[in-house]
Amino acid sequence: MSNQPLQWQVQTSVPPDCFLGAVKQIVTTSRGYLAQLLWQRGIQDLDQLAGYLNPADYVPTSPFAFGEEMNWAIARLKQARHTQETVAIWGDFDADGVTATAVLWDGLGQFFTPHKTLLYYIPNRLTESHGLSRQGLEYLHSQGCRLIVTCDTGSTNLEEIAIAREFGMDVIITDHHTLPSDRPPVVAIINPRYLETTHPLASLSGVAVAYKLVEALYETLPGVPQKPLVELLDLVAIGLIADLVELKGDCRYLAQVGIEQLQKQSNPLTMTRPGVAKLLEFCKRTGDRPTDVSFGLGPRINAVSRIQGDAHFCVELLTSQDRHLCTQLAEATELANARRKALQKEVVQQVAARIAQLDLSTTRVIVLADEQWHLGVLGLVAGQIAQEYGRPTILLSTEGEQGIGNREQGTGNREQEAEFSEHLKPEARNLKPPFRTPNSKLQTPLARGSARSVNNIDLYQLVKGQAHLLHRFGGHPFAAGLSLPVENVPLFMEAINQELRQVEAGAIAPSLLIDLTVTVAELGKELFHELKLLEPCGMGNPSPKLLIQNCWFEKAWNKNIQDRRGGKVQYIKTEFELRDDSTEQSFPGVWWGHYRDEIPQERCDVVVELDSNTYERRYEVRIVAVRPRESIQQQDSSPLKDGLLDWRRLDQATLATEIQRQEAIGRMPLILRQVPTSWTELQVWFRRAEQEQRSLAISYTLPIPHSPMTTWQTLVGIAKYLSRTGKTATRQQLLDKLELSDRSLQLGFKTLTLLNFEVHHHDQAFAIVGKAIPEALAKLSTGLATDTAPTETTPALNEAVQSFFSAVKEDQFRRQYFCQVAIAVIRALVV
Repeated sequence: MSNQPLQWQVQTSVPPDCFLGAVKQIVTTSRGYLAQLLWQRGIQDLDQLAGYLNPADYVPTSPFAFGEEMNWAIARLKQARHTQETVAIWGDFDADGVTATAVLWDGLGQFFTPHKTLLYYIPNRLTESHGLSRQGLEYLHSQGCRLIVTCDTGSTNLEEIAIAREFGMDVIITDHHTLPSDRPPVVAIINPRYLETTHPLASLSGVAVAYKLVEALYETLPGVPQKPLVELLDLVAIGLIADLVELKGDCRYLAQVGIEQLQKQSNPLTMTRPGVAKLLEFCKRTGDRPTDVSFGLGPRINAVSRIQGDAHFCVELLTSQDRHLCTQLAEATELANARRKALQKEVVQQVAARIAQLDLSTTRVIVLADEQWHLGVLGLVAGQIAQEYGRPTILLSTEGEQGIGNREQGTGNREQEAEFSEHLKPEARNLKPPFRTPNSKLQTPLARGSARSVNNIDLYQLVKGQAHLLHRFGGHPFAAGLSLPVENVPLFMEAINQELRQVEAGAIAPSLLIDLTVTVAELGKELFHELKLLEPCGMGNPSPKLLIQNCWFEKAWNKNIQDRRGGKVQYIKTEFELRDDSTEQSFPGVWWGHYRDEIPQERCDVVVELDSNTYERRYEVRIVAVRPRESIQQQDSSPLKDGLLDWRRLDQATLATEIQRQEAIGRMPLILRQVPTSWTELQVWFRRAEQEQRSLAISYTLPIPHSPMTTWQTLVGIAKYLSRTGKTATRQQLLDKLELSDRSLQLGFKTLTLLNFEVHHHDQAFAIVGKAIPEALAKLSTGLATDTAPTETTPALNEAVQSFFSAVKEDQFRRQYFCQVAIAVIRALVV
């Protein structure tokens, strides 16, 4: 698609041995992929590793860490409950906003009476903007509302907050979007952007902030709620994963435990949300993976407002216990998502055609507008284009005079609503929003749309710099929505490009970060379960990208997907079998939105994500990017790659045959037979092979492990022998005999000196003289059965022996690791 192809950047950071050991102690089945990925992504704090990988080891942060703002919010809610005031939830129409509304509807519904003292309002995506509006506030005032609790919105609505105060309504803001320069005049504003960026609550999305408010109320009035707080966490996980927030700290923790709760919805015995259960059924997911949200639930929840504008019944879908109604709503949601896919594909093709006419060498920000583009899918398309071209992307749908009338009357999406509602059964069709509000009285045609960022460019600040050209704008550094007069679009396009040129020196280099290089033989269950330990993936922790080189495709075929009624949707997926020289077995995969003809016919390199298809009961890859091989060299059938041969699992007969074969063709490799105990040691061997212009064959096997006390007794025996005979031993002889690392040998020498031995190094060999103290040796022997240091010796000797025992155990662990670590990890970190 792009006329400037992405640069593929393979990451090769080398984690230190201590980090590898720490990961291995937590995840004993790890082959090294996990440690490499964690290190590359900056997850390097040993004290936080266990909590990162296992939510049971994480200590969640108190909701009152938000300080006085949370205290003020809880006090006002308690007052409203005591005086039976009407409280309104003001939500937003995306998945984060809808799930945040549902969390407050269920959570606050334990303290207020739904539909009586508790209401909710969500703006229409196609006819209204994000945030508070005068018309909505007027409606809530007419309903006797005295307190508004926002979720996922409201931080910058200073004018509307003032209007609410004029109506005698207090406002509590829960949000995660960018803050105004001054604190708004509200009862409380709970927004993690007031916290330090390193704070564990700093990256919470709108649904997570709403949950923290409910959590604080549960803690304050523990005797009131009838439903467990944990039952809200599936909604929290859906909103968190669907939104563009960094999954770290409490954000990651809530997503992890929320996924555990979400899994229960696919089991009739544990299901608590019939609407979520039905959605999982329709999208053929089980709820046990973050991808079940990002590719299943999230797009469907978003699709309703994208296609027909109103998201109000999505809250009903997520919270209702009426199974029949939820089935009808889920079916309508599924149909909306099918139409969304078709519209998205159509707009992507049109945008790509427009981009082909641009000079991308001078374009920093892609800004395009068209009156035919469907407003509801522009955010999705902008995200797709931003990733494809490596540039922030802003896509706008323009309106003419007819559009002004539609905006004022709120009728611009009536045809879409009619088409949508005709698929609903009568009871679901009658579920109408309580009111309809116009968006604006502005008598100027507007261009409205969405923006998505890439390459860590702060989109919010970039667009904010052109605030004088805008009508409305809101969002965060990664994603935003905006509107501006149509006449300002050309100037906006020029100004925002100029602004980014001033910020960045040089052109943007689109790049695709690749985590691991693997072969087809390494794909499957074992690799999948190791990579799964990184989940949930998202912003700041993307799904691992795997590079497979010199591969080819077989049995490629494509088809249109179908909607719930069997109708074809103009959205293509291509299925295939992936092959390379590492195995005779192929591996299944899929390429969404692409035709079979786009699959290369020759050998190529491909970047994929590994996934589990529970519906097909198989593991498969999804193509991220593919390119032809620039130069394909004939490869030998041996496992030679980048100067590295893996002979660790060959039996003696096969190994002997392979050595003879290598000798016969005149390329005898350097053979490493001793198990290394560090990456440095392995790199030294590889550099030596390079200098000798040979490949390196790793053919070591795990030696029979000896107890630390046995190793210690062997060392003492060697010391006695060398002292009695006057002979010497080289360092390598000692290392090989004792199966120790150099560090452990030095600790052994230190312990010998405490037993009256002297260790001297001369002419590249060690001489040991002296005679051990018999009493000390006798006491040391008492630890033989337990491998623990004795307690009756001197403190210095006790400490030295304990350090030696620990070092021996560490050496054994490292040898086990290097016998099991995948060849792809060795290749990435050593070659």
